Amino acid sequence: MKKLVFLLFCMSGLFMVNAQNADKTWSLEVQFGKNEYKGDIVNDFFKWNKAFYEMGGIGLNHYLNKSFDLGLLGTYGRYGGYRNSIIRFIGYKFDGSLLLKYKLNNGYILSEKAFIAPYLTAGAGFANFPSGMSIVDGTNFIIPMGVGIKFNITRNFALQYQSLFNLNYSDVRDNRRTDGKYDNYMKHTLGLVFSFGGKKDADKDGVSDKYDLCPNTPLNVKVDANGCPVDSDHDGVADYLDKCPDTPANVAVDASGCPKDSDGDGIADYLDACPNAKGSVALNGCPDSDNDGVADKDDKCPNTPKGIKVDVNGCPIDTDGDGVPDYLDKCPNEKGLKENKGCPEVKKETKELFNKALQGIQFETGKDVIRSGSNPILDAVVKVMNNNPSYLLQINGHTDNVGKPEANKLLSEKRAMAVKNYLVSKGVSESRLKTAGYGDTKPVADNKTPAGKKLNRRVEFNVEF
Repeated sequence: MKKLVFLLFCMSGLFMVNAQNADKTWSLEVQFGKNEYKGDIVNDFFKWNKAFYEMGGIGLNHYLNKSFDLGLLGTYGRYGGYRNSIIRFIGYKFDGSLLLKYKLNNGYILSEKAFIAPYLTAGAGFANFPSGMSIVDGTNFIIPMGVGIKFNITRNFALQYQSLFNLNYSDVRDNRRTDGKYDNYMKHTLGLVFSFGGKKDADKDGVSDKYDLCPNTPLNVKVDANGCPVDSDHDGVADYLDKCPDTPANVAVDASGCPKDSDGDGIADYLDACPNAKGSVALNGCPDSDNDGVADKDDKCPNTPKGIKVDVNGCPIDTDGDGVPDYLDKCPNEKGLKENKGCPEVKKETKELFNKALQGIQFETGKDVIRSGSNPILDAVVKVMNNNPSYLLQINGHTDNVGKPEANKLLSEKRAMAVKNYLVSKGVSESRLKTAGYGDTKPVADNKTPAGKKLNRRVEFNVEF
């Protein structure tokens, strides 16, 4: 027995090295085992301590589908029974059967490619008891049925155990007859199963057509175990067609396997906060019509001029909160009036000072020389300018109608310039001062009277922003 086991081990190693592929549709099995008898003398079924009646067999099987194989099996060996030294017998038996196997590893219970492959089998055949070698010769009909299990060592070689009951329609094989009782047999075998036959792989992807779920894969395309092109990111586009093979899971892709970009702005829809409007990367795919850095969808001031600093709502910043944005506000850090371009209203005392200056600034007759008595008023104007750095001062000179208009205009310009020069000499920036001379063109009183002429000879101060 030990020699037999060693021989089987060596044979299995030899065939594993030279084996073919698992999808071969034919298989050859070689069996070794024992026959057991149940009849008039004894019942030796599953009695492993009884005499060993050896047998051997060979079978040929054909793959029908994932659930069924059809096979032919022939076995030959001894059979017998022993009750005592007087009631006993021994003989030889040959049987042949056509068997249908139902494979439990058919995908419903186990995978067709599983290591363990149990099955049920049943069929029909005959048993022959050779003349001269059995106590009663002859041939009779049998119904074999049983169970087995294969261990798929490789994809084309397996070890097999099978237990097969033979219902034998005869009651004479033990040379005894009992009415209504047949002589039946059981076979327990160990076997070697070798698969062979032609392999069909139409698309030459290394997966046989029998297992290939994608039988028309282009040549040289990498496939998975089912013969389908590999799709590493599982986006439904095979790697060999996928221009974006690392797309995150559950992201909608186009025919090229790249994340969809509905608005064509170069930002995939799954990253695009505005997938239906072209935008920029900086704004997560949203447009910014006025280029102020705030997306249109969040911009409450969508038409801000270019280059203007805005707040989080896209509106121009208004530091002092006076309703005049900083870029228009001449006094951005001090609340003011819109009509003053964001600067505060001119103070009452300043207005009174400028009104006093209308007649308080005196010049030498017919000249642009300021009389010294005018200095206190001019110094007060200097103070106002220093205290209000946002003020721009317009200085306008006027005359009465004595003399030629051209001369009067020139004189008014020079007098306005003389006032400007005085203010500059006291530290007021020249850039904050503008002058103009209007001569006698803008009288505020009647030039026919001395009093009227005096009112028309004046210097006006107007604050601008």
